[in-house]
Amino acid sequence: MIALGLPSGALTVLCVGAHPDDIEIGCGGALLTLAAARELTATHTVIMTGSEERKAEATHAAEAFLPGSTVDVLGLPDGRLPAHWQAVKDGLESLASRVRPGVIFAPRRDDSHQDHRLVADLVGTVWRDALILRYEIPKWDGDLGRVNHYVPVSAEDARRKVELLDKSFPSQSGRDWWDEETFLGLMRLRGLECRSRYAEGFVVDKATISF
Repeated sequence: MIALGLPSGALTVLCVGAHPDDIEIGCGGALLTLAAARELTATHTVIMTGSEERKAEATHAAEAFLPGSTVDVLGLPDGRLPAHWQAVKDGLESLASRVRPGVIFAPRRDDSHQDHRLVADLVGTVWRDALILRYEIPKWDGDLGRVNHYVPVSAEDARRKVELLDKSFPSQSGRDWWDEETFLGLMRLRGLECRSRYAEGFVVDKATISF
């Protein structure tokens, strides 16, 4: 296992999700780890869909995982983002005009959910010079695949992630897949793959290595 680090100095971080809770499920452990380890000049969260209830949950979650993060929720229809391609593109382009992130957390391009895939594709066209860490989301579709980058997560932060998910998203607590075993189980599996107790896995399409 070869360890690669982010460039030194303060970072601007952008998190992009199709739905409230996507970001925190996919990379909540990495966000807790990053916030504790690095100076962050600015943090931003943008979410494409969400009712008023879900907007409130997303705002609470962003503050819990990345304190001080600005949050934009576009409020587009859940499950219908491909039909709103222009609105998604415009929303991301508007954000790009004022945010130049060093690191972006976004969905995988091969995610089975159509909303996730659209966001994944457009993020790569809007921000071409940032490192994009593409997170995975466990779901009924069974679309988990191989990852090529890992962020080790301490046992404390892994359990903190689960605790914050429950506190931030009470609307989801009745779903049959929403439980500690789902979230800790996936982090344990990714940890096994990188010789850590827990970890989160990511796909990176393109990166530059400087010696």
